[in-house]
Amino acid sequence: MGKVTMQDIADSLGISRVTVWKVFNNQTGVSASLRENVLEKAKEMGYLKTGMETVLSEEEKTVSLIVSRPDSATFWTNIIHRMAQELSYHNIHLMYTYMPAAYTEDFILPSVLTNGAVQGAIILNVYDAKLTEMINELELPKVFLDTVPQMKTYDLRGDLVLLEGYNTLYSITKSVIQRGVTSLGFIGDIQYAMTNLDRYRGFVHCMQDHHIKINERVCLTRSIGIFSYYQELSSFLDSLEELPEAFICASDFIAHFLKRYFSDHKERIPNGIIVTGYDGSREYTNIDGQLTTADVKTGLLGKRLSMQIVYRMKHPDAPCELAYIKPPIIYRDSVIY
Repeated sequence: MGKVTMQDIADSLGISRVTVWKVFNNQTGVSASLRENVLEKAKEMGYLKTGMETVLSEEEKTVSLIVSRPDSATFWTNIIHRMAQELSYHNIHLMYTYMPAAYTEDFILPSVLTNGAVQGAIILNVYDAKLTEMINELELPKVFLDTVPQMKTYDLRGDLVLLEGYNTLYSITKSVIQRGVTSLGFIGDIQYAMTNLDRYRGFVHCMQDHHIKINERVCLTRSIGIFSYYQELSSFLDSLEELPEAFICASDFIAHFLKRYFSDHKERIPNGIIVTGYDGSREYTNIDGQLTTADVKTGLLGKRLSMQIVYRMKHPDAPCELAYIKPPIIYRDSVIY
């Protein structure tokens, strides 16, 4: 039998050569099941790409997904799903390693992270300073998606991917001010995540550039319990004798709680109130499609994290990287009643 070609594989499966090409070049547009069938058929037929072996010849590896509360929002599960899919194309398995929401004195890192069972780690939704410090000391190639503000980026022993917040929130805040609004509050725990702090700084800078004094009384930036968010937010809003004309929120998660509060207290906003978010999340149906927000493409973000850990594992001695992902802004009326 002569040299096996992509066309031979395509013909044997009754699919197009383009589909086979997409599989061997890690392109999108092919279902996971069909991709697996193509790779199995290629292995069966002994196919080798010109000048190099196919991805099938790559050594199997395992990457640990170090994550806290992965099911707390579809935002995280969408990222994780795409990561697992992309890593599988490189013969890399994604293994969950769960972290608690907060460090306790009896906590020790799972042995799987230190016994050689995994060859790399992606850190997701871990926002406890002590846990982050422990993870940072691991002798593994690592990629962090966001981190705590207490962790200096220079001290991170891994790559850091951040959703751009400073300029994005500057632009969102500016769009509200240009509507003639001069009374704005900000809501978001700025000690929780580096991204939250960046977003707050963008808000502050925009207010300063427009010569608007920030009213600290209508800004909620302190630590907020992740399991008591709505209660604490409601208490804060109840304490305000006079509401601002607009609230700039660090996330859609926060914005949907604001919508919930004002739906129960319509008497407080007879003329409505402007609320903006960040994330572009579709899971909060009470605000979906209504607010100005930064549209985070979670699938592409998952793919980007996968590409980064593959690079870091291949080049463990390369200088650590800091990458900003800039989401497009979707501008909307943003007035809720």
